[in-house]
Amino acid sequence: MKIALFPGSFDPFTLGHLDILRSALTMFDKVIVAVGYNSAKSGFFRPDLRVRIIQDAVAGLENVEVCSYRGLTVDICKEKGASCIIRGLRTTTDFEMESVIAQANRTMAPDIQSLFIPAGHEYSFISSTVVRDVLNNGGSAKCFLPKNVDIDKYLQLRKEEE
Repeated sequence: MKIALFPGSFDPFTLGHLDILRSALTMFDKVIVAVGYNSAKSGFFRPDLRVRIIQDAVAGLENVEVCSYRGLTVDICKEKGASCIIRGLRTTTDFEMESVIAQANRTMAPDIQSLFIPAGHEYSFISSTVVRDVLNNGGSAKCFLPKNVDIDKYLQLRKEEE
């Protein structure tokens, strides 16, 4: 079974992320969407809420697992049996940054490949940063998010924890 890991902060998971995931599913038997947890950063949504948002977003898609992890991406790949790391690209700047990370991962784990998948042109402008900015300023970000995601529910949960 060919398994790939699609890691990221996914804060929140957007239509661009979903587009890349769907592309990856055409190449792999299973794709694991892995929410990375960085204790040095405080995210907009807690990692457990990000996992729930992604689970809503991928409802109906087969062969997708959603989890969170701490530590090195290559370590979660080994733990989950993934032989490939999926990374989405929107711009040439993304490519430059992701190339460096891919080289470091390849040095640490030569048996794990990185695969870059460009976002579809209709999603290439969508970033989690833009979505967070819209949400922080009281705007509706529904047009940037998968239709299965009730973002208002998660904003309420976020507000209740403050």
